[in-house]
Amino acid sequence: MSRILIIDDETDLVMLLEDELRAKGHDVLTAYDGQTGIELSKKQPDLIILDIMMPGTDGFEVCRAIRDEVLCPIIFLSARQSETDKVRGLTLGGDDYVTKPFGLRELMARIDANLRREKRSQYINAEHKRSKLYFGTLCLYLKERAVKIEGSRIDLTRREYDIVELLALHAGQVFSREQIYEKVWGYDSEGDSATVVERIKNIRAKFAAVTPGREYISTVWGIGYKWNKM
Repeated sequence: MSRILIIDDETDLVMLLEDELRAKGHDVLTAYDGQTGIELSKKQPDLIILDIMMPGTDGFEVCRAIRDEVLCPIIFLSARQSETDKVRGLTLGGDDYVTKPFGLRELMARIDANLRREKRSQYINAEHKRSKLYFGTLCLYLKERAVKIEGSRIDLTRREYDIVELLALHAGQVFSREQIYEKVWGYDSEGDSATVVERIKNIRAKFAAVTPGREYISTVWGIGYKWNKM
């Protein structure tokens, strides 16, 4: 299942696409204006469908505002069919451009193709894909190796941060204790994967001190841990 964000001011079109995508098992977020779309983009969608001609903040401005921090595929939708508009959209960071009116089957095929392409590349140099990751009110600053929740910096040790980064970069993927230990401490390190349990316990306590009741790391019983998509 992928998380798809639709940003378009045409209510009927958004509802049609939402129903079709949900029927295929996707999680769908919707925004009817550019500013709301910019905020929802922080929820780490796997793909964005972005209309160009919207009142206020148009699609080009939305793409420009989010592109440095959101590297998932962006498919532009537009009634504009000129080559100039298509080139501008792709130059700003769009991955595809579909003109209105369009065939629903064609759009779904383009969505599937972009998602497949993204999955093939998502683990290649994953640490360089974004400078920030947002999960609700938590922000992971990859370059600074820092975590903030509601603007407050969380005091993590080096190993604790490494665990958070590993899990957050692969949100939804389950890692065993042994996998976490090998990736964070190294294959040749002398120690025990049981230390992972204590480190995650400490991380959870530090997060809970700021946002009690919010679970960022889930235990998958009998397997290991995963980072929850927000």
